Amino acid sequence: MGEEGDQFQRWRQIMLLSAIPMVLVAGPLVGFFVGDFLDRKMGTAPWLMILFLILGAFSSVKQVMRLLAKAMGPLK
Repeated sequence: MGEEGDQFQRWRQIMLLSAIPMVLVAGPLVGFFVGDFLDRKMGTAPWLMILFLILGAFSSVKQVMRLLAKAMGPLK
């Protein structure tokens, strides 16, 4: 299982690292749309959109750090 296990780990690492661009885009995008929706409902434009956009960006960075730790962890 030595070589087969190494190949599996490489593919797992590639898949985890390829998710990073999607995560970096998805967080702020969801934050933008949620904030914009709430701004229109409450009439607070643009404050909630800005707040949720920033929260989405922080969330994305945190998730990318987790993905990097998971991808680099078991590498030998």
